[in-house]
Amino acid sequence: MIVPGEDQKIKLMKFGVVVFPGSNCDQDMFYAFDQILGQPTEYLWHKREELNDYEKDDVILVPGGFSYGDYLRAGAIARFSPIMKSVIQFAERGGKVLGVCNGFQILCETGLLPGTLLRNRHQKFISKNVFIKKNSDSLLTGELDENEVLKIPIAHAEGRYFAKEKELQDLVDNNQILFQYCDKKGQITEEANPNGSLLNIAGICNKNGNVFGMMPHPERAVDPALFNEDGVKILAALGHAKQQQLS
Repeated sequence: MIVPGEDQKIKLMKFGVVVFPGSNCDQDMFYAFDQILGQPTEYLWHKREELNDYEKDDVILVPGGFSYGDYLRAGAIARFSPIMKSVIQFAERGGKVLGVCNGFQILCETGLLPGTLLRNRHQKFISKNVFIKKNSDSLLTGELDENEVLKIPIAHAEGRYFAKEKELQDLVDNNQILFQYCDKKGQITEEANPNGSLLNIAGICNKNGNVFGMMPHPERAVDPALFNEDGVKILAALGHAKQQQLS
């Protein structure tokens, strides 16, 4: 796994960053994978109708922002964008998809991930650093230490994860809860929950373990200029990337 600060890159698969009208984290995501991780990365305009050049080992990234102005509700209109039909098909054939913040909301709207994201508990937009820790192993979390606490920023008004009782129990039973909000010491507490998410949920995956969604923004914590590179530990692990020194 990459060690932040070292002059190393990772040889990984191709990454595609979906761009919707209203996206505002697409460039952050592109920068994280293209400049920080040194991966082949491209933008995918929302009107694109096919992803035939993306193979199973490649990754589609659905970034944060306010797709289509978050009209109706966050992600509700983006769900019908032409490219999302292809993203769904890509995921169904085993391709990896990561949605962050608004991207998480979109993946829930499409049904690729269970549950939904509701208005924050106090009905206010929240923008600050929070602490999270992994709850289960996955392609996204498998390289993180069991009790490792990560400082990752959030910026959302609709980040309160909610699911019906059966869906929530399935997440627990199938180890689909990837990240939980915690305090600086790694304690899962109500006070550490910034938005009222059930079970302090900050990120989940689908049953097949190839579609991931999280509200915190790891792509905003990848640069030493920001004095926070904890996000690299998440993004670099995507797909069990193997570290390789590149000349």
